[in-house]
Amino acid sequence: MAIGLSAWADEGMWLLPLIQKLNAKSMKEAGLKLSPKDIYNTNGSSLKDAIVQFGGGCTGEVISGMGLVVTNHHCGYSSIQRLSSDEHNYLRDGFWAKNIREEIPAPGLSVTFLVSMRDVTEELAKKEKKLAKKNFGTELQALMEKEKEDLVESAKKANPHCDAELQTFYDGNVLYLMVYKTYRDVRLVGTPPASMGKFGGETDNWIWPRHTCDFSMFRIYTDPDGN
Repeated sequence: MAIGLSAWADEGMWLLPLIQKLNAKSMKEAGLKLSPKDIYNTNGSSLKDAIVQFGGGCTGEVISGMGLVVTNHHCGYSSIQRLSSDEHNYLRDGFWAKNIREEIPAPGLSVTFLVSMRDVTEELAKKEKKLAKKNFGTELQALMEKEKEDLVESAKKANPHCDAELQTFYDGNVLYLMVYKTYRDVRLVGTPPASMGKFGGETDNWIWPRHTCDFSMFRIYTDPDGN
């Protein structure tokens, strides 16, 4: 069976702000009932508000209004291991909190939400063009670095309790201003025993089909204002 090149057009990772422009039509044709705004909306609730960066390198999903997060078993593995002891080997035996009081704080574990991402490529290009009229070389580079730092600091001031950074895409040709909110009080709620969570010995999740309980559950805690 021959497969046309167009069949590969949507492969790879999609940038959230470009879903409406680049992917909406193909997603609808594939049967997706969510709209682009249901997935990414900077001014309202959307799916991106439930998807988190877990522990700095994994993904997770918020599945309740009480901050319950589910992630892969191997993503919670190191935190569960640190919480374990000879007396309470949660990694080997599993663990389930029967109520909120039994949930166990996991020091060093964090959960990060994407608040917004904005393309600032053109904005910085205009500033560089203006500065280049009177500056060049290392002096121009230094001034542009200052412009970038000011942009990040301005984003932090506009978003209290948040972090901001600039990230490049498309081989450095596009620059996005990313705003994140990180929560550092995260507690273990439940995990299956390693005999189930690592069943088959394939720790990561790149091989299919999988017959394993590859999940663990945590909860995000905040202050009364949600920070």
